[in-house]
Amino acid sequence: MNQSNRRWLLETRPVGMIKDNDFRFVEEAVPHPAEGEFVVRVTHFSFDPTQRGWLAFDSYLPAVKLGEPVRAFAVGQVVESRHAGYPVGQLVQGGFGWQEYFLTNGMTDLGPVMPLFPGVTPEQALSVFGITGLTAWFGLTDIGQPKAGDTVLVSGAAGATGSVVVQVAKALGCKVIGIAGGAEKCAWVQNVAGADACIDYRGENVEARIKTLAPDGVNVVFENVGGEILEAALMNLALKARVVLCGGISSYNDEDPSQMHGIRPYMQLTIQRARMEGFIILDYAARFAEGVQALGKLMAEGKLTTAEDIQHGFENCPATLRRLFEGKNLGKQLLKLTDPPLPVV
Repeated sequence: MNQSNRRWLLETRPVGMIKDNDFRFVEEAVPHPAEGEFVVRVTHFSFDPTQRGWLAFDSYLPAVKLGEPVRAFAVGQVVESRHAGYPVGQLVQGGFGWQEYFLTNGMTDLGPVMPLFPGVTPEQALSVFGITGLTAWFGLTDIGQPKAGDTVLVSGAAGATGSVVVQVAKALGCKVIGIAGGAEKCAWVQNVAGADACIDYRGENVEARIKTLAPDGVNVVFENVGGEILEAALMNLALKARVVLCGGISSYNDEDPSQMHGIRPYMQLTIQRARMEGFIILDYAARFAEGVQALGKLMAEGKLTTAEDIQHGFENCPATLRRLFEGKNLGKQLLKLTDPPLPVV
């Protein structure tokens, strides 16, 4: 076992784009477990847009405290244990935060520490079978409730969650229109994820293109971006449409959150008798196994593929989180420290 525990702590609450000096790098002693505890050595970190909110303000979870490790999902291996339920060598996932070693009794502020499902890699555990894939599955099927023949519009379609939504919607027999930034991402959304079309918001009039591609309106909107992209979708709703509010990454780095972009054409919801609903994936924790089984079935049938952007090196945690807001990632953003299995001491 290494003799130090490297950690990234929250130094200041970010204003605008995340900066390196919003965090403080420290090295501390590796913790050791008391009775009923165990130590996890992290091998992979997940990076998700919601982390930006966790750093700034209280929401569905309290904001990360100043001086505490940045909250994050991760995968690691149990390297020391005095807990009968978590033997040394077991691969687990949970809210371990930006630190190489995590001491726990089996609970984190993001829920219980869970063993990886058999046959699932660390990368898959944090992407298609993790929070992002489950967000796509439950948000689309439980709230969006698409039917075969529906037109589904997905913003952030080249991202970790949006790319899974595109593929699940296609598997359910829907026409799918993606929205992404740049020709490379749009090509991936169409040629790999299988969307019927993809709108490049950087170079096209999004509202007009939706109207051309879906002249009868959109039945389901899976919204990851917010702002003007959401407004363009609302202007193209079909009767009785369902709008799934998953995220609003376009405003996460606003310097004044109180001035967040509002929704101007909200009366379209009334005119089209549509429904708009938000959700938090942690509310579905009791059904996670159901979601993993459904996604696994689609993957086994060749109807689901993944894109993973894997960075390397613990020192690159802040820069890797920033990639999400710079539009650099294609698919799930991960950072790898090492490959399991680790030596058992």
